[in-house]
Amino acid sequence: MAPDPRRIAAVEAPAKERLPMTPRTRWRLVGILCLVFWPAAASAQATLWEAYMAAGGKAYQQARYAEAEKIFSAALKEAKAFGPQDPHLADTLGYLGQVHDAQGQYARAEPLLRRALALRKKALGPDHPDVATSLNSLGNLLYNQGKYAQAEPLLRQALALKEKALGPDHPNVAAGLNTLASLYAAQGMYAEAETLYKQSLTMMEKALGPDHPSVAAGLNNLGNLYSTQGKYAEAEPLLRRALAIWEKALRPDHPNIAAGLHNLANLHDAQGQYAQAEPLLRRALAISEKALGPDHPAVARSLNGLATVHAIRGQYAQAEPLFKRALAIKKKALGPDHPDVATILGNLGKLYAAQGKYAQAETLYRQALTIVEKALGPEHPEVAAGLNALATLYAAQGKDAEAGALYQRALAIKKKALGPDHPDVAADLEDYAALIRKMNRDAEAAEPEARDNMIRVKGVQENRNE
Repeated sequence: MAPDPRRIAAVEAPAKERLPMTPRTRWRLVGILCLVFWPAAASAQATLWEAYMAAGGKAYQQARYAEAEKIFSAALKEAKAFGPQDPHLADTLGYLGQVHDAQGQYARAEPLLRRALALRKKALGPDHPDVATSLNSLGNLLYNQGKYAQAEPLLRQALALKEKALGPDHPNVAAGLNTLASLYAAQGMYAEAETLYKQSLTMMEKALGPDHPSVAAGLNNLGNLYSTQGKYAEAEPLLRRALAIWEKALRPDHPNIAAGLHNLANLHDAQGQYAQAEPLLRRALAISEKALGPDHPAVARSLNGLATVHAIRGQYAQAEPLFKRALAIKKKALGPDHPDVATILGNLGKLYAAQGKYAQAETLYRQALTIVEKALGPEHPEVAAGLNALATLYAAQGKDAEAGALYQRALAIKKKALGPDHPDVAADLEDYAALIRKMNRDAEAAEPEARDNMIRVKGVQENRNE
């Protein structure tokens, strides 16, 4: 059984591909914009600092990150004159760190955010709301880098401080819940993520109204979660509503719109609707490159998606340079051991497998599998995807016993993590049954074939009923 290039998309994990502007990012602006209303300082220096901060906050809100960086850097020069322990310095460091985070410049962001947190704790005490802001910012940064175990305690602590200071129904609390939900989704904890996403979305809609951009981000994240779980009929209206809100509220080249387009394309891709996915991916790529620059992780995300569509169509020469460019961007921005790097390694491996370049494919598959097992744990769905890819490669080379063992392990993980009726489980059952028939064990193949067919029929019926 030759590896099917259509299965390249199975390695893609839409929920993992985090947005360039999530609810947590937008709520950082609350702190920035509040600075505009501080009482005017007596000194010209303070007045200039406030002007810089207001202008930087406006540029950040509009996703003009390069401009925001220059303005906050100027504000930092002014803030240093206030003294090494002054809150002005902590605020400026924090906002400049957030700008670097939004640009995918994680190595530049981390020391600024850690210093801001230390200054705020010392000056304001450990329970101050501004400390919660710093904890949240640092937790977001670690989350963006795939350092989930380090991120979770910071995000939980920030959420507890916000609830205590602002009350349980405040939009900042809703944003914290949404961020924690995204952390759970990235680790395959889908039930926990769904509960928090829904709670956060209800709070945001009540506090901000149904058409607020932060509500759109919540809709988008919940839609992504459903897409990952194969609940396509539930995902699509959420993703479309999110995109419509963003397109109405934001300028046409805002990164949120690129994220919305990409996530809707992922949904079409997962359902084999490649002609519908491609124009969305091309538009997302153009927006991301213009708004964020050619080396941002969001650009790599769209390049990977577009390469996948080319690979599925057998356009290997067009797909390969896109995968390689995406891989280089992700490695530079996130480091070689990030799960997003593993995603692209796996997709590039599938490209080589589809061309019969089995040795190259196996090397990449094993690299990807090592990364995701270390980063996400041995029971994560992405580990199962990697095992399935390797099993398919072995089956194509006649290594049937090795392939069968990997298929069985992949199926066990996916059934546990995604549920027994997920479309990915059906696809793996199909592959496993084909292998068994190839080994002349027709009687054993009947059960997985029947289960595969049952899942597919059930999915069609559910989509018709929506």
